Amino acid sequence: AAGLAILKELNSKPSIYQEINRISSTIVNGLKAQLAERNLPFTINQVGSMFTLFFTERIVTDFDTAKTADTAMFGKYFNAMLRRGIYLAPSQFEALFVSYAIDDGVAERILQASSESLDEVM
Repeated sequence: AAGLAILKELNSKPSIYQEINRISSTIVNGLKAQLAERNLPFTINQVGSMFTLFFTERIVTDFDTAKTADTAMFGKYFNAMLRRGIYLAPSQFEALFVSYAIDDGVAERILQASSESLDEVM
């Protein structure tokens, strides 16, 4: 019953998905800019409100290319973000999902924490 209720609610407000996708793109574009300005190798795969950051310069299309990512660097970044109150998926091979609870202010805090974390781990 709860699942059906939330699906009905989501179907009645399609703008929710547009907003979640907009916030996700704000975060992803901010991360891309931060990584590029620091000349770090990266790939970010994004579909709607789901994305994954890989510390590799290769395009990631499957598990073999995902394994080219620098998992040690991801671990450092993960821990630096965690110290700043941002909990990412703890494995390099998991996706991040942005929820409707994330607004522009939270996205800004995520990007600020990311910038500080990248500076720390470089």
